[in-house]
Amino acid sequence: MTDFKAIKGFNIKSLATDPLGAGAPNGTWASANAMNTARRVAAGLGIQTAAIIVGGETSSILALNEVYDGTSWSEEADINTARKANAGSGTTAAGLTFGGASGPPAAEQANNEVWDGTCWSEEGDLNTGRAGLGGAGTSTAALAMGGILSTGESASNESWNGTAWTELAAINTARNSAASGGTITSAIFAVGLTTAPVNNVETWDGTSWSEVAEVNSARSILGGTAKDANNSIIFGGRTPPGTDVAITEAWNGTAWTEIANLGTSRDNTQGAGASNTSAI
Repeated sequence: MTDFKAIKGFNIKSLATDPLGAGAPNGTWASANAMNTARRVAAGLGIQTAAIIVGGETSSILALNEVYDGTSWSEEADINTARKANAGSGTTAAGLTFGGASGPPAAEQANNEVWDGTCWSEEGDLNTGRAGLGGAGTSTAALAMGGILSTGESASNESWNGTAWTELAAINTARNSAASGGTITSAIFAVGLTTAPVNNVETWDGTSWSEVAEVNSARSILGGTAKDANNSIIFGGRTPPGTDVAITEAWNGTAWTEIANLGTSRDNTQGAGASNTSAI
């Protein structure tokens, strides 16, 4: 009997699961109850059924904090320092928000605040204050990567141990307004903005950042969630020359796949979730 290798000249890879079943290819977005205050460039953290959105901007920069219980949003204790373009990590019971900007034109913030499920308290500041940065991890083990300073994009990468921030190996491509997520030992930092939106993606292994497969659509100021460096989705954002999109892409550790679009194209959005199959 002639085998496939003899015909085509290569072996068929044996897979434990159907590759078309990975990365939520058949997932869809559904409308849910709206937040109390419409806003942009806020920080998001938590999971699909228990999330926080904090800070952001309307006609002014906000200190507002809203918590989602899987059904509705409720206003809770404000952060101490109003800001926009901040990052977040953790859960609705124990979270962080850090960095951001407190006013025009930039006024980058190094402030770090910890959420205990009831209120926010000021803790150790970032070493490099910046806006438009990414976040990953928990309230006691977090990463703060990338961002923008008054002098330009930042490649800074810092880790939080529950007490202080420490500088670690920088990302390879300095940029801001990217999508991020994961853990302190397995994280992802996808696309973003330099002088223009890029499609670069980098993953973190606890020691260094590595360039991996690029996304299909270069964009910035988008939302994203990740379980780890091999399990993520990104959604929405703005593509050149300034078009809002609803595009959603899933990452399985090897490649990006376009999946169901958001119901509404938009940029300056945020996300929360712990995998590429469950997000808000």
